[in-house]
Amino acid sequence: MKHISSRDNPAVKALVKLAGLAGRRGASVLLDGVHLCRAWLDHHGLPEQAVFDVERLDQPELAALAAALPPERCLALDARLMQSLASVESGQGVAFVVAPPAPALPDVVDENCVLFDRIQDPGNVGTLLRTCAAAGIKRVFLATGTAAAWSPKVLRSGQGAHFALAIHEHVDLAALLPRLRAPLVATALDGASDLYGTALPARCAWIFGHEGQGVDAGLLAAAAVKVRIPHDAQAVESLNVGAAAAICLFEQRRQHRGAGS
Repeated sequence: MKHISSRDNPAVKALVKLAGLAGRRGASVLLDGVHLCRAWLDHHGLPEQAVFDVERLDQPELAALAAALPPERCLALDARLMQSLASVESGQGVAFVVAPPAPALPDVVDENCVLFDRIQDPGNVGTLLRTCAAAGIKRVFLATGTAAAWSPKVLRSGQGAHFALAIHEHVDLAALLPRLRAPLVATALDGASDLYGTALPARCAWIFGHEGQGVDAGLLAAAAVKVRIPHDAQAVESLNVGAAAAICLFEQRRQHRGAGS
């Protein structure tokens, strides 16, 4: 494993630049921390490169990760250099450089899935991904304008959910609709039925929209089912999109317990 101590080293400069790209389309990304790196190894195999804090390589978790990797793919950086790459102040001393999976759009979508319509807050996107994985969803579609799924903040909020999902980014949701064989279900305030009084289909293509604007009007018009979540409107005007998604997905799961949902 090569040890680097200079900030002017070309490899360090390349890593700092990569850290600044924050999951932009077509770029490799940095997975920061033991949990995400171990999950990558378990689901996708070797990273393009692994970077370690040289002063923490004697820690059991980091030592185990390093032992599982070819030495030629590993770099050991001085602590101050490693900290410059960390996405949080208290980094864990390891990061992987990886190319995010980019699954092809399926010709037919006949399973439970979730469509993200321009959800911009990275924390909301990460929370939604985590909720989807917990609810048994296997495939999600992120519209152009949605926060980058593999950006550091989304990865932190997702807590490993990325590795349980097929994540399609930069999707034209209107063009996706003809591929759906599950009914499109949206949350709405007007013309919607009470979520808890609605018999939800066993398979749904749920769509959740922009934090301020909600679901695009054209997509909302295409929804076969519209539901509203009863809440105290005098206390709060609306629910956070992550909270709303959790309520809807787990209500569907409750209704279809024992049916393989």
